[in-house]
Amino acid sequence: MTRPGASPATVARSGRAGGVSAPSTRGALSLVRTVQDGLAIAWRNLIALRRVPRLLIFSTIQPLVFVLMFRYVFGGVVQPALHGVDYVDFLIPGIFVQTAVFGAMNTAIGLATDMDTGLMERFRSLPMARSAVLVGRTTADLARNVFVVALMAAVGFAIGFRIHAGVPAFLGAIVLVLAFGFAMSWIFAVVGMAVGDPETAQAAAFPVLAPLVFASSAFVPVATMPGWLQAFAEHQPVSRNADAVRALVLGGPTATDVWQALAWDVAIVAVFAPIGVWLYRREP
Repeated sequence: MTRPGASPATVARSGRAGGVSAPSTRGALSLVRTVQDGLAIAWRNLIALRRVPRLLIFSTIQPLVFVLMFRYVFGGVVQPALHGVDYVDFLIPGIFVQTAVFGAMNTAIGLATDMDTGLMERFRSLPMARSAVLVGRTTADLARNVFVVALMAAVGFAIGFRIHAGVPAFLGAIVLVLAFGFAMSWIFAVVGMAVGDPETAQAAAFPVLAPLVFASSAFVPVATMPGWLQAFAEHQPVSRNADAVRALVLGGPTATDVWQALAWDVAIVAVFAPIGVWLYRREP
């Protein structure tokens, strides 16, 4: 309420101050609420993972198979094209990125399962931020990726993988892998929300996943591919992230590769997060 006798200038200043502070306070409270709701959903998903440990066990078997198969089956064929770099040192950074991409597929399957069982309808009826379900799912999958990537690193060291650029650079590479896995989770979140069925989500995710992973520099140098394929393989997100992780691990110039990888991560989240939230808001 305005004090009696207050000047028009005082009234105007108080009105502007009130108009700025109130929306600012509401925005801060909304952000805090969104974070709290997202963490609650993430914890719910992690509890479910703890209660069904076989999901985590089987999600680590596939990367292990890839490590051993490529190391000992294809390593002798690829080695001559690496010009002095041991294939295991070339391979493991690609395996890190491949593990993050394959792990992101769980986001599609998990969200589609929630939709298929009717749990998503219960979430929609709760007084929580609309983005919380997707943020919680992608955050939980990020936490799962921490365990899987750590396991892949241990297996890599056991079969001869070595760090050439120091521990800080290696830790930076791991952070980059996790950031890419988080970004890819948003792509598969859109896939899961769009199809709404776990079997269909798994089938729909593979055509997205396979070209990105296998037509990339994750397992073999791009220069060994046909010319028509090299243009795609060189400029897609899996290759950009694999090259950045490899540069951080092996040493040498890293700035361009890392910035390009981060640009892909930011662009993916900026495009697919709003689409995923829109699909969640949409009436079934």
